[in-house]
Amino acid sequence: MDVRIVRANIEHLKDIALIEELSFPIPWSIDSIKNEFEANTRAVYLAAVTEHGKAVGYAGMWDIVGEGHITNIAVHPDCRNKGIASKLLDEMIACAKKRNIKSLTLEVRKSNIAAISLYKKFGFVEYGIRKGYYEDNGEDAIIMWKYL
Repeated sequence: MDVRIVRANIEHLKDIALIEELSFPIPWSIDSIKNEFEANTRAVYLAAVTEHGKAVGYAGMWDIVGEGHITNIAVHPDCRNKGIASKLLDEMIACAKKRNIKSLTLEVRKSNIAAISLYKKFGFVEYGIRKGYYEDNGEDAIIMWKYL
């Protein structure tokens, strides 16, 4: 699928909220996402956009004193397995480097083998476990890091 990666903005809000709802057991609310775009000065959000301007994937990161915390990467279920998450992550890493971020971290569900494989492909390494991290089912999160 041909997409371009752009800085996410309010025009992408409804698409991203839908992707969030379809992708996560406890999705962020549309107001939370809007707040990330409008008020969180540490937030960087990217959108994978089709030629018609529809966001079919997105990625978010918080820039916290030289460290990037990846908050979410998600792709609409109809558009998965087409390389979109890889494009988003590749561009997020490039964005982090431009911002002089020295390392990236994230948490991922222990059962999310596809995401773990993606992160490992990009050089993320498992550094620990957050026991019972996910509220919906008490699943552990794997903490992953990448040094830039």
